[in-house]
Amino acid sequence: MKLTRSVILCSAAMFAGAGAQAADLPVKARPVEYVKVCSLYGAGFYYIPSTDTCVKFGGYLRVWATLRSNYAAGAADSGLGGAQNRLSNYYTVRSRESLNIDTRTATEYGVLRTYFAANFSWTTGGYAGAGAGLTGGATAYTGAPAGASGTGSIAGGQLGVQDAFIQFAGFTLGRAQSQFSAPWADYPGNWYDLAGSGGWERVNQLTYTADFGQGITAAFSAQDQVANYTSNVWNVSAATPAGLAAGSYGGNDIGGTRAPDLVAMLRVDQSWGLFQASVAAHDSHAAYYGATELAGHPDDKWGWAGQLALSIQNIPTGPGDTINMAGVYTKGASRYNVNSYLSSTFAMYGGTSLAGVYQSVGLAGLSDSVFVTGSGQELTTTFGFNGAYTHNWDPHWATAIYGGIAAVRYNSTAKGYICGAVVTGLALSSGFAGCNPDFNYASVGTYTSWTPVKGLTFLADLNYTMLYQKYASGSTVTLPLQASIAKPGVAYELKNQNSLTMLLHVQRNW
Repeated sequence: MKLTRSVILCSAAMFAGAGAQAADLPVKARPVEYVKVCSLYGAGFYYIPSTDTCVKFGGYLRVWATLRSNYAAGAADSGLGGAQNRLSNYYTVRSRESLNIDTRTATEYGVLRTYFAANFSWTTGGYAGAGAGLTGGATAYTGAPAGASGTGSIAGGQLGVQDAFIQFAGFTLGRAQSQFSAPWADYPGNWYDLAGSGGWERVNQLTYTADFGQGITAAFSAQDQVANYTSNVWNVSAATPAGLAAGSYGGNDIGGTRAPDLVAMLRVDQSWGLFQASVAAHDSHAAYYGATELAGHPDDKWGWAGQLALSIQNIPTGPGDTINMAGVYTKGASRYNVNSYLSSTFAMYGGTSLAGVYQSVGLAGLSDSVFVTGSGQELTTTFGFNGAYTHNWDPHWATAIYGGIAAVRYNSTAKGYICGAVVTGLALSSGFAGCNPDFNYASVGTYTSWTPVKGLTFLADLNYTMLYQKYASGSTVTLPLQASIAKPGVAYELKNQNSLTMLLHVQRNW
């Protein structure tokens, strides 16, 4: 027994010694996986280690200062901006960091691509009118304005998802620019235009793009219609004086989703520029006439939109000079003309020379359709145009002149519904004879940019925006007290209005 125990102990000692000696020997290191440049898809791509997928990171940091508006890079056309009083901002500043991630993998079906872009913003807040529990002229401060569609508030800032899509075998799935829009969308001069465009805002979609060669492509898409491609579906029977005073001609009665918008696009890209034709079909789906299912509802109506776009590049005035233009016509699909960054209701205030009134006001409202209880939907018609000329003085300096207009027209039945509400709710002085809710919204501007080094741009933009309302000259309305913008409940003259703003911009792309 002692002999057996001794053999076992000696064997264990031998193995332990051998293990110790093995641990003391040098171990061959694993080969280092260096990041390799991927030249398949252009500059900036690198292979993800241990994969055949290439990735590129990019983004920008931008600072905007908009003078005489409550909206970053926007006109003072509604709310506190349109009020033009002591509650209106003299300036609004936005700081934004954007990050994008682009991955691509070569497959037997072509390139598999994913693309994601998000931004983080902080925007100047503003003052709200007398709120709950505030008296004696007290006002409440808002930390930051509400975000645009697709954004959420984070401690007074905003997080926005711009793009998030997959491309494979000709298909695009996810959030991307609408196939209806021209490549420049709201930016015909590489800068933001306010009217007459197909829209820059991204949208969830399922798209197939066919490439016929020679620069000819066609796309067929089913895209989400809310919130960016639906305006108001107004139940005028639910109109209130408070809503009418802000340009809202009824209760917004949009129902749930029933069908996506259907889009088709044909584009020709050549060395001289491009030509694009787009069409879209849009289902206008209303909820109920009243609070319950028993109230009944209007039937759905399909609207549509069409666009022609043209770009002329490298014109004789200078290398890189460009002219971009697009024309849009819609019926029951107004957001394909008036982009989703604009409000759908307008109330702009100004001076007056008319005796017996306090101030002037321009009221206007955008919709896809209107109806009253028991009736069907009356589709709204719009048409518009935008364009720009960009001139490059040299590699560092550029100037653009841009402009756009959107016209909104209601048919005679819709005008009867709306005018009944305006005459009754706001005591329109000229009655039905002077009532016309049609309007035009136009914008012209110019900017000059300086790019001292690659990726860094300074820019100054001057923009003049006009609201042309169609109510009879000299017509007056009696508005209710509007505590949120400190406007008294008195008589106002209905009159065309304008907004002159300046934007100062600096951006570093990386």
